[in-house]
Parts: sequence; C-alpha cells; structure tokens
Amino acid sequence: MATATFYFDLGSPFAYLAAERVEALLPGPLTWQPLSLGALFKLTGRSSWSLGDPERRRAGIAEVEARAVRYGLPPLRWPKPWPGNYLTAMRAATFADRVGRGREFALGAFRRSFQHGRDLSLPSEVFAAAGDAGLDPQEVEAATSDPQVKLALREATEAAHRLGVFGVPTFALGGELLWGDDRLEDAAAALAGAT
Repeated sequence: MATATFYFDLGSPFAYLAAERVEALLPGPLTWQPLSLGALFKLTGRSSWSLGDPERRRAGIAEVEARAVRYGLPPLRWPKPWPGNYLTAMRAATFADRVGRGREFALGAFRRSFQHGRDLSLPSEVFAAAGDAGLDPQEVEAATSDPQVKLALREATEAAHRLGVFGVPTFALGGELLWGDDRLEDAAAALAGAT
C-alpha cells in the first residue's frame, strides 16, 4: 500500500487546517513528521507570510479563516501573540512521535492553539497539551532539553529540506511533494492512483 508523510510545524495555521483533514483524505499508512519551520526558513532563505508586510498578513489570516469555514471547522481563535517561538513545542512533538503519541499530541496542540487561542510558545501550554495527549508533562518537559530530541528535530528538518520540502504543510507521496493545505485533495488523488 502506498504511504504518505505529512510534514508540519505547530505554529502554522495552514498545517492545522491540513491536520484536521489529512486522515480522512489520506487513508492508509500516514506518517506525521514534525519539523522546525523556523530552521527550514533559514535553510531556504525564506520567511513567513505572517511577518513583515501587514497587508499580506491580513490577507493570509483572512484566507485561513475562510478555509476553516469551508472545511466546516470551528472558527479560528488566534493565539496572542502569533506567530511565536515554537521550538519547545516542536521538540515536544518530536518526543511524542518517538513514544508513539505523535499524532495525538500534534492534533491536540493544533486545536489548543487555533481553536482555543492558546499560545504554544509558552512551555506551560505545550506541557498541558502533552498531558491532554496522554503523556507525562514532566517527562515531556525533560525531553525538550534532551540533546537527542534536539538532534532528532534538527535531523528531521534537514532531511525534509534535502527532499525539497520548503514549507508546511507538505505531503510526500513516494517521490512527489505537494505543498500547501490546498493541495491535500491533489495528494489524496495521487495516493489513490498509486494504490
């Protein structure tokens, strides 16, 4: 059976939109792969649409909110401030993935952020999300300082970059990469054609 990989960062509202729909549209083996979008931007020389130009930011926020309505998702509640520094959150996601709770942690953390407006740049919010996902918050807190977890996130980000991933969400299907929440249906069609 064909497999798919979903590359995400918990700070991305477009990745949140994909996370809410990915399993319904990409049935079968699916890997949720955390990476550091900030580190990926450094590798690619890019930056977030949410920084810099205020009009571009307003347009992006409006687009995310419109897509959430189209997809039948709850109205977005934006964390304040947004975006923030999600390194601790992504280390927690990396640890959760290692212990078999990656999807549960990621989906819960996305909802905590974009449905409840909680700021995942605050470690206390990250560890609360970990507890909600069935993880020990103290164990997750320790893991976010673990050199092996830090290395695993860095290596995952660099490996994604080598494959050609330059933003999130990205869906990898065999050798094909599809970037953007709006490409999820294309990914589903490609996966269906490969099975």
